[in-house]
Amino acid sequence: MPLDNSAHICTVAAVLTAVVCYQSWQILNKPENKRTATERSAAIVHGVTGLIGNTPLIRINSLSDATGCEILGKAEFLNPGGSSKDRIALYLIEQAEKSGQLVPHTGSCIFEGTSGSTGISLAMVARAKGYLCHIVMPSDQAIEKSQLLERHGATVERVAPCSIVDKNNFVNVARRRAAEYGADDKSGTRRGYFVNQFENPLNSDAHYRSTGPEIFQQTNGHIHAFVHGSGTGGTIAGVTHYLKQQVPGLMSFLADPQGSGLANKVNHGVMFAATEREGTRRRQQVDTLVEGVGLNRLTRNFANLLKPTQGDSKGKCMLDGAVSVSDRDAVRMSRWLMANDGLFIGSSGAINCVTALNVARKLGPGHTIVTILADSGQRHLTKFWNDQAMTSLGHDVNAPETLDVFE
Repeated sequence: MPLDNSAHICTVAAVLTAVVCYQSWQILNKPENKRTATERSAAIVHGVTGLIGNTPLIRINSLSDATGCEILGKAEFLNPGGSSKDRIALYLIEQAEKSGQLVPHTGSCIFEGTSGSTGISLAMVARAKGYLCHIVMPSDQAIEKSQLLERHGATVERVAPCSIVDKNNFVNVARRRAAEYGADDKSGTRRGYFVNQFENPLNSDAHYRSTGPEIFQQTNGHIHAFVHGSGTGGTIAGVTHYLKQQVPGLMSFLADPQGSGLANKVNHGVMFAATEREGTRRRQQVDTLVEGVGLNRLTRNFANLLKPTQGDSKGKCMLDGAVSVSDRDAVRMSRWLMANDGLFIGSSGAINCVTALNVARKLGPGHTIVTILADSGQRHLTKFWNDQAMTSLGHDVNAPETLDVFE
């Protein structure tokens, strides 16, 4: 029986609608048009914590053009707390809430030993979620970090730099303060929670679940190498583990400041830095002006990278190499990026970019290398970005005329 005109029109309309929907689905599912769940569902985010993550990946033009590689920096300084540490602050506090270790609006306090950035992120998230915050930090860190912490409502305790084996090390003091807090509260509701970022495996898990997947999505999986430094080891461990599972052949490199023994540990299996020779040290922790990265001990998060890759019969670790970056080159790179790219980055981002340049030259043109720009130079105004202070240490604060100065 022939279809009447109305039925025929409805059939044609249904077919056309299906075609349009299918074409729209194809367009939306192209890699360049995919968005994260957060971007799809939240035109309005819920509070300051809703701004954390999904930071842009930017092409560093001067380095990319000079090497023929795509050298990309993840702009973590655009997080609301100003650094990549926002991610672990939110994730670790949320996990503590899920496990019942923290309950908001009970007078509970979050404690941590930090060189600054993690503390600022914790203070911000703590305020947003209804907690107090107490930060212990080495007294030789830039004073503006303490000032930012105080403006975020945190209690700041600055202690003399000393070894982790010393009971007065900033991490150990924070642990002790957390244990003491609420001891006189018989109800047990007012608690002290020690974040323990250096040894807490949830640190790297935060980056495995957020930073790594974001990089993979933003590059459409087209990435050959990842470069990052190590303070707690959380970022490099989490991102490396995720990307190596997703991208066959991906290489991961450590960017290490002078005075840190981690590069030697990765490259030669021995924890040692030349500046550890007797009579050569300027500081107790790591002999460098770079803040937030570099250690002469293995944290739990970083140690996981040195274990053999699953299924690797040769017993190789997950890192493919390490580059030790001098203070001189860190200062030079920061000034180069400001002069040529308008990027005002902190000291850890500077050593990451020196290492990314080094890796690009070794791999040759056509490769994609991703690194992290953890914080901005605004947190380093009195030290790393203070020309008078840098000149007094013998560093040239003028932007180099060419990248050839980076050997």
